[in-house]
Parts: sequence; structure tokens; C-alpha cells
Amino acid sequence: MSHNHSHKHVVKSDNLVYSILLNIVITIAQVVGGIISGSLALISDALHNFSDVISLVFSLLAHKLSRRKASLDQTFGFKRAELLAAFVNAATLIIVAFILIYGAIERLINPHEIESGLVIWLALLGIIVNGFSVILLKNDAAHNLNMKSAYLHLLTDMMASVAVLIGGLLMKFYGWFWVDSVMTILIAAYLIIVGLDLIIKSTKMLMLFTPDEINIKEIVWEVHKIKGVNKLHHIHVWHLNEEELHLEAHLDCSEDIKMSDFNILLYKIEDLLFKKFGINHINIQPEFKKEDSKDYIVQD
Repeated sequence: MSHNHSHKHVVKSDNLVYSILLNIVITIAQVVGGIISGSLALISDALHNFSDVISLVFSLLAHKLSRRKASLDQTFGFKRAELLAAFVNAATLIIVAFILIYGAIERLINPHEIESGLVIWLALLGIIVNGFSVILLKNDAAHNLNMKSAYLHLLTDMMASVAVLIGGLLMKFYGWFWVDSVMTILIAAYLIIVGLDLIIKSTKMLMLFTPDEINIKEIVWEVHKIKGVNKLHHIHVWHLNEEELHLEAHLDCSEDIKMSDFNILLYKIEDLLFKKFGINHINIQPEFKKEDSKDYIVQD
């Protein structure tokens, strides 16, 4: 038996489309500029921007898929598509980071003179374009892991452009060409940090782990306060996606009640679980003195 309290945030997919187009423009400009100037940081930033284009397209497709209706073949629809997109996007952040580190170390060993003026102007363009994209996705990122992965890609792009700008200025006025490689390594380190965090969060959801904010023992404690409940056991709590938090469990009733009475009891449990724990999809199997394991967690 399920109970659905809707509290969805509507994600604007148009913002993703605008961000994709803007990133295509900046990627082309940075590749051309990086080749002409000889700046590894600029080329690495372009590589990161290109990975963003792919990630944003993937995020857009996942978002569209997640809105498809359930069917006999896909009883949950494609609601977990955005979790997959978040995981893949996070993984690409880390892969790109290691590519950047390798290139930066190689450039430190074999330094090259760089046309700093072009680097500065293209870095400014990157800051403006990515900054605008970040603003477009900021609100959605607070409510959706897929959008957060896209937002983080763009935010790190903007930070990378700031780093490239600083490096360009130092190269122009002080001739410190090694700064280009150092900035690249710093950008890559940040990518690894945010990528790992996102991978951990998306993996927990994909593996159906109990959410960090949920305490199963506290759930049992609160449900057992309701009259008519004997034992809540065989419990599973997981995120289907970021909007839907599910619970399924067995409920041993204290009395041999009619189904109509159980419906009243179930409503009280559903109301409690939603208001106190934010659980909006509940499936409870009623029992009365059934001989089975009464442990909270049972290995199926």
C-alpha cells in the first residue's frame, strides 16, 4: 500500500539547452586559442568544457527520460535515469582531472613560452559564459542530483577560467610560464574532490542504501508509539530518485483486526513517516502473529 505526498521541484530543461549551446561556443574558442597561444591550461579548460557539453547533453536526455510514464515493462519508468547521469558525469570529472594532471606535469618538465594576451581574453570569455550558465542552473542544482552534477561541471569550468586568467596575468607581467601548469593541477585537484563527492552520493542511491538522514531505529521507535502496532520489521528504506523516498516493511499488528481497521492504522503510519522523516512512498505488509523473523533488517 503506497502513499504519495508530492513535493516535487520542477526542473527547467531549457536552461540546460542554453548551457549546452554556450559551452559549445566557449569550447571551440578555447581550443583554437589554446593551439595558437600554446597554453596547456587553456587547452585543458577547453577539454573540460567539451566534457561538460557531453555531460550536459547526457543530463538533458536523462531528465527527459525521467519524466516518461511507467509501463508494464518499466514499472518505475525511467526515474533513476538522472542518478545514472549524475554518476557518469562525476566519473568524467575525475577522468578529465587525471588527464589534466598528466599534461601539466609533462609541461612542467618541458616548459613552453605562452602567448599570454590571448589566454587572458579567452579566460575572461570563459568566466562570463560559464558564470551565466551557473546562474541558470543554480536553483535546479539545489533540488536535483543530476542538475547538481551539471552545475558542478559548469562551476568548476568557471573556476578554471578564473585560474587561467590569473595564470595569464602572471605570465604576461612576470614571465612565470610555470604558473600555467600549476593552475592546471589545482583545477584538476578540485575536479577530483567534487567528482568523488558526487560519485559517493549517486552510488549510495543506485545501491539502494539507507539515506544518511534516515535512522531506522528512530522510525521503529516512532511507529511503535501508534496504538495497534506490535512490531515493525523487515524494513527497507531507499531513494528511488531524489524526489521519492520509499519504505517497505512488515507490520505485526497487536490485534487480529479487519482490513478496514488496518487502513486506518496504515494512514496514521503514513502520515507520521511523511511528516517526521519525509518518506512519501510506503508499502507495508500486514501480519498477525506470523511466524517469521522480527528483526529490523532481514537478509532476503
